[in-house]
Amino acid sequence: MHYEEVTAHGATWGIAALATAGVIIRPWRIPEAVWAVAGACALVGLGLLPFGAAAVGIRKGTDVYLFLTGMMVLAELARQEGLFDWLAAWAAFLARGSASRLFGLVYGVGIIVTVFLSNDATAVVLTPAVSAVTRAAKVEQPLPYLYICAFIANAASFVLPISNPANLVIYGSHMPPLLEWLPRFALPSVLSIAVTYLVLRWTQRDALRQSASADMQVPMLSRAGKMTAGGIAATAVVLMLASAFGIQLGLPTCVAGLVTLVAVTVLQRSSPWRFLREISWGVIPLVGGLFVLVQALDRSGAIHAVSDCLKVEMQRSAMSTAAGAGVLVGFVSNLINNLPAGLIAGMAVETANVPPDVSSAVLIGIDLGPNLSVTGSLATILWLTALRRDALHIKAWDFLKLGLIVMPPALLLSLAGLLL
Repeated sequence: MHYEEVTAHGATWGIAALATAGVIIRPWRIPEAVWAVAGACALVGLGLLPFGAAAVGIRKGTDVYLFLTGMMVLAELARQEGLFDWLAAWAAFLARGSASRLFGLVYGVGIIVTVFLSNDATAVVLTPAVSAVTRAAKVEQPLPYLYICAFIANAASFVLPISNPANLVIYGSHMPPLLEWLPRFALPSVLSIAVTYLVLRWTQRDALRQSASADMQVPMLSRAGKMTAGGIAATAVVLMLASAFGIQLGLPTCVAGLVTLVAVTVLQRSSPWRFLREISWGVIPLVGGLFVLVQALDRSGAIHAVSDCLKVEMQRSAMSTAAGAGVLVGFVSNLINNLPAGLIAGMAVETANVPPDVSSAVLIGIDLGPNLSVTGSLATILWLTALRRDALHIKAWDFLKLGLIVMPPALLLSLAGLLL
C-alpha cells in the first residue's frame, strides 16, 4: 500500500471517528444529525470519498428512511391523540396503589409499544407518558418506571423485524421472512425480556416499597385516538404479512403511516401539518450521514478486514464465532453507538457470507448490547432527551452502574438461547 493510500485511509477513519463521537457526545449541544452530515460532507469535500460512492451509501438507506418515516408518523399521531397516555393511565389504574404492580404493568406496556412501534417510539413517546403517570400516582421515586422505558426499548427490540430500525440496517434487503424470524428469535427474545425484567426489578426493590395513589382517573380515548390505535394494529398486520412474503418493510410502513395520518386528519377535518411539524425529522439525515460514513469505511478496507476475520474464525468454530461476535458487537455498540456498529457489522456479515447463527448473534448484540450505557443506541439517547424535557437528569455513570448489572446476563442468556 502506497503512502498516499495509508494517509487517505487514516484521514477517513479519523473523520468517521470524530463524526461518530459528535453524534454520541453532542458537543455544544449541536444536534446529532449535524455531526453525521458534516462528517459525510468532509469526506466528499476532501476527496476521500467520490460523490458517486456517497450517493450509493445514501441510497442503501432508502428502506430505513421509509421505515422511520412511517413509524415516526404513527408515533406522533399516538402521542398527540393521547394513546400512550391512555395506555399508561390504564396501567396505573390496574396497579390499584401497588408500586410493584405498577412496575410490572408499565413493563408490559413497554413491551407492546417496542414490539409493534419500534424501540424509538418507546423512548420518545412512552417515556413522557410514564413520567406523567408517576406524577398522577404521586410516586416519590419515578426512576424505576422511567428506567423501564430505556431498558425494554432495547431488550424487546428483536421480537419482530419492525421492533428496531437496526434490524433493517443489519439485514438490509436480506431480511429473513417472518416465518423464519419468529422461531429463530422467539426464545432469545423471551429470555432477553424476562431476564431484563427480573434483574431490573431486583435492583429497584427498595424504591418499589414506596406507595402509589390508587385514585387514578383513566382519560377517555377520542375517536381519533381509537382510529390511530386501529391504524397501528393494521400496520402491524401489514408488516407481518410483508415480512412473511419477504417484502422489504420500509415502503409498507411509510404507506401505512401516511394512510393513518390521512384518516385521522379527515376525521378531525384538520391539517396534517400539526402532526408532521412535531416529528424529529433530523433522524433521517442522521441515518443518511451514517450510511455515508460506513460506505467510506468500506472503501478504505476496514469492513473487508472485519469480514476476513469472521471467515478465519468461522473455520475454527461456527458456534464460538457466533457467541464471540454477539458479545463483541454488544460492547462495541456502546463505544460507537449501535447504528454505525450495525451498519459495519451488517456489511461485514453479508460480505463474509456467514451462516444464520452468526448473523442472528450479531443482531442480538447490536439490539441488546446498548443496555449497558446511555451512548449505546439512538433510542437511549432519545430517552435522555425526553427526560430532560421533564427536567429529569440521569448521570451517565449512574446508568452505567445499572447497565453493568442488567445487560450482561440478558445478552449472554439470549445468545445461549439462540445457539444452544
